Parts: sequence; structure tokens; C-alpha cells
Amino acid sequence: MTPQELKNSILQWAVQGNLVSQDPNDEPAKILLEKIKAEKAELVKQKKIKADNDSSTIFRGQDNLFYETTGTETKCIQDEIPFDIPDSWEWVRLGEISKIIHYGYTASASPVGNAKLLRITDIQNNKVNWDTVPFCNITEKNLLSYQLVKNDIVIARTGGTVGKSFCIFEKLPLSVFASYLIRIKLLLEDTVDYILTYLTSPCYWTQLVNSTSGTGQPNVNGQSLSLLLIPLPPLEEQKRIVKKVQSLQPLIAQYAEADTALQNLEKSFPENLKKSLLQWAVQGKLVPQDPNTEPAKILLEKIKAEKSELVKQKKIKADKAPSHIFRGEDNLFYETIGNTTTCIQDEIPFDIPDSWEWVRLGEISNFGECISVSANEIENDLWVLDLEDIEKNTGKILQKKTKLSNPFSSTKHLFFANQVLYGKLRPYLNKVVVATENGCCSSEILPISFWGNINNYYAQLVLSSPFLVDYATKKSYGTKMPRLGTSDGKKALFPLPPLEEQKRITQKLENLKTLCTELERE
Repeated sequence: MTPQELKNSILQWAVQGNLVSQDPNDEPAKILLEKIKAEKAELVKQKKIKADNDSSTIFRGQDNLFYETTGTETKCIQDEIPFDIPDSWEWVRLGEISKIIHYGYTASASPVGNAKLLRITDIQNNKVNWDTVPFCNITEKNLLSYQLVKNDIVIARTGGTVGKSFCIFEKLPLSVFASYLIRIKLLLEDTVDYILTYLTSPCYWTQLVNSTSGTGQPNVNGQSLSLLLIPLPPLEEQKRIVKKVQSLQPLIAQYAEADTALQNLEKSFPENLKKSLLQWAVQGKLVPQDPNTEPAKILLEKIKAEKSELVKQKKIKADKAPSHIFRGEDNLFYETIGNTTTCIQDEIPFDIPDSWEWVRLGEISNFGECISVSANEIENDLWVLDLEDIEKNTGKILQKKTKLSNPFSSTKHLFFANQVLYGKLRPYLNKVVVATENGCCSSEILPISFWGNINNYYAQLVLSSPFLVDYATKKSYGTKMPRLGTSDGKKALFPLPPLEEQKRITQKLENLKTLCTELERE
């Protein structure tokens, strides 16, 4: 049940006599109606209101059906009665309990004038900011007819807010109401609170919708409002109903907050689940460890040997200060760079399995060492990748372009099949792709090669995982286009599992991504 459905249910129970108990000691609504009619007769006698030539009386016949007498005519209106009400209640037309129901004053809003002009648009969230209500000019004679006073009820008669009601409870400046509002003055002000409750109930809105005319611009008139059927309780019960509804408002508000939070959670659940899966993956919690698998320590030794060979062949430059991270006897992590060893426990974001190793990204890849080429060095049919072509979080290529279809003059980076393409701009840190063919990319995308046969898809998920995105965000520099610098990128910590476990992790994650996609569709 939505918060609005809950509110509607409570209001419907209220106007059906189901929200509070009936008290046999209450003076029945029939007596209340007699007092209201007497008040109306007195006002007519004093010539303060006009006599109603079509006065209505609704009663239950001996056949238990409802009838209505208007003037000298009596007819059965059972089909109009929406529901049963307690015996102490009465059905009545809104016009029968009102002094007057009439349209507002026709005038143009102005920044100056002798009276405020209340419009539909000035009523927001059942409140009026009188400081922002415009003025109008009105004669003293018209002011007598249109001046707003306490307990006046105004109802929007046209547009998207047709039927919306507001009651003047507060002290207000000299004000009149605009022509797109209808004012209702009740004969007995003690009934105002209950009638306002009724004007928010499904019973009211159902009748109102049935009585509105127009499609493009729906509207309701004073006559149709005066004919609205109202379930009228005894006065004391009205007070109990209003008090009960008011006491439930904070609970409805709390329910609405909880419902909103739940909806937000449901909307974000698939995305949050993906992030959690990535985080579990890089923490070694997604798949079980196999004690028979060659540990990552051996993989690191192979990477160092591979790098030494590449340095020897002058394909890469030698590291001036290679890093070695290890766990000390005190169970804390240390890093040796050159001849200096430092405790880096505060840098370690989470625990990893014993068969894994912490390593700097620059120690296992060529991060930042890109091959730059100008536009005239690139063949027209070569694939060109820009950040906009990569889908966030998934690494999916949204479109493939060539230089011929997307001419450019800026410098690009060449990339090769199986390289990991990393978006280094802060808004796009979650755009990471494994290249399936050779091509070129914008300078904001870094092609990265990993040594030691590290699984490129595992490297992709590490680079797009929450902990590394958080690191890159904190280390980004620049204001217009913040990005991760090469030096900080090389220093990023990388949780390295054994090779075989890398494959199991990527396969497991791929299977779970399918589940996440299905959840998003539901």
C-alpha cells in the first residue's frame, strides 16, 4: 500500500463512520441539520443571504432506500448514495449547509493595490505565503462580497488542481480571492474542520471527478459543488474524527518516508549489488580459495623476472625504486622502496586471503606509458574510442567509430587487443574496457598492459571496483576536468590473487551480472 493509498483509506473510514466509535449520548446529526436550517432561515430573514428556492432534504424511506425532497418533488436517490453510514449520521448536500458558494473576483494581479489577490498558484502544500501574493484594486462595494475571512474555504475550479481546497485559519492581510477559485462559507463554523477532512477524502474526489467538465482544461462550477453529497456525523463525533485523523498524520508521514526509502533502495539495489559483488571479488570473498593453486607470491616473482627481461631487451625502462609489499611478523603490512622500509598498514583498505598479495599498480603494469599519435598518423578505417562510447560500470562499447566517420584533430593513444582501457577522468572512473582489437582512443583513456599473464578481465574489475574508484577520486587533481595522475595511478594498491583464482572470480562475476540484469528488468 502506498502512503497515498493509506491516507485515502483512513479518510474513507473517517467519512464512513468507521474511524472512531459512535457515542449514543451524542446529539444526532438530524438535530444538527435542524439547527443549520434554522440559522439559514434567520440569515434569510435578516436579508444577509438569499432564500433557497430548491432546498433539499434527504431521508431514508420505509423501504430503507434514500429519497430526496426538493421543493415539492420527492425522488429516490439510492443510486447516488455511495455507502452506508451510521444511523446517527445524515446525508446532506453541501449547498444545504453553506451560506454561499460563489466565484471569486475578476482582476489582474498587480505589484501594488488596495487588497491582496489570492490565486490558485499561491496555495502550495496547503499553505499560503502572503508576502508573495500579489495585489489588485477593488471597490469598497466589491470588497464586501469578496473579502476573505477566517473559516472561508476556497476550492480551485479549473486546471490541473481542480478540486484542491484550502481554508483560511490564520490571520491574513486584507485579501480577496481570484475568479478561478470558488469560496464556500459554511452556516455553522463548528463543522469547518470536518468538512475540510471530507474535502480530502476519496468520497469527495470521486464525486468531484464525476461532476467536472472539460478534458483539456477540466473545471467544476458552484452548482456542482453545492450538489455534492456529504455524510454528516453528529457534531461531537466530527470533533473526534478530526482529532483522530490529525493524530494519524505524523504516522502517515513516517510511513511515507519509509516507503520512499524502500523505493529508493529497490531502484538502487541492482546497482548496489553490482558494486558489492565487485568489492567481494577484490576482497577474495566471491569464490573459495584453492590450497592447491600456485600463490600470488610466485606470480609476482614471474612478473619481476619478465620485467627484468624486458628491461634487458630495452623494451621498458628499469624501475628506479621498485616496491615490495609484505606482511611483517607483527601482522602489519610494510613496503620496501629502495633501501627504505615503511609501515603502510593505514593504506591497506581491507584484508585479503593469505594466498593473495598487495602490490602497486605500477609494479604489475605499464600504467601511464601510452603511445601517442596525431590525427595524420592514423588510418581512416582505424577504430576510434571516446569516453562517451563506453557504458558506465559494464565496460560495454556503445558504438564503434572510425576516423572517417568521426574526423578529429587531437592527439590519440594507440591501443592493442587485450589491453585494459581505463578512463582516468573523475566522472568516468567506472568506464573500463578490455580491448578486443587494435585501435586508438582519446587521451583521457589510458591503455594498460599487465605482465605475468594477469587476467585482463580481473584487472578490469579491480580498476572499476568501489575501493579503487574511491582512491582515484581522492587522488584526482584539476577543477574543470579532474583526473587521476600517472604518479598516483602507479601507486594505487592492487589486490593480486593467484592466476587460477583470477579466472574463477571473473567467471563467477560474469554469471552474477546476468542475475543483476534480470533484477533491473523486474
